[in-house]
Amino acid sequence: MTSSLPLIHHTGLWVTDFSASEAIYTSALATLDIERGVDEPGFAEYWRVGVDTPSFCIEQAPSAEVVTRGLHVAFTAPDRAHVDAFFEAAVAAGATVRHAPRAWPEYRAYCAFVSDPDGNNVEALVKEIANL
Repeated sequence: MTSSLPLIHHTGLWVTDFSASEAIYTSALATLDIERGVDEPGFAEYWRVGVDTPSFCIEQAPSAEVVTRGLHVAFTAPDRAHVDAFFEAAVAAGATVRHAPRAWPEYRAYCAFVSDPDGNNVEALVKEIANL
């Protein structure tokens, strides 16, 4: 039976500017209790405090041809305050605003969206099925 397994084990992005991307992801994900677990030159892996799966990583792309672009990745937040903190930290670290935090009734969630330096759509959300 696989129902207790996470849908995704890990996700990784090839980035153009590792330092710029690392600053955004490290700052923004820390607000969601997601820590940097692996710290190597040109590589960073993140996971929830005390849990190493699922994980998310970024790595310096070896060439412009393999940079990850157009991806949409969403991180779960425990509440609206954490979505707001994610958004503020990401923008302060250099992310571009896509959508400021707000309720999205069609998703039954409170979400914020930013773009990383390579144009990937990075979101934080809390599902609020009955609270919209």
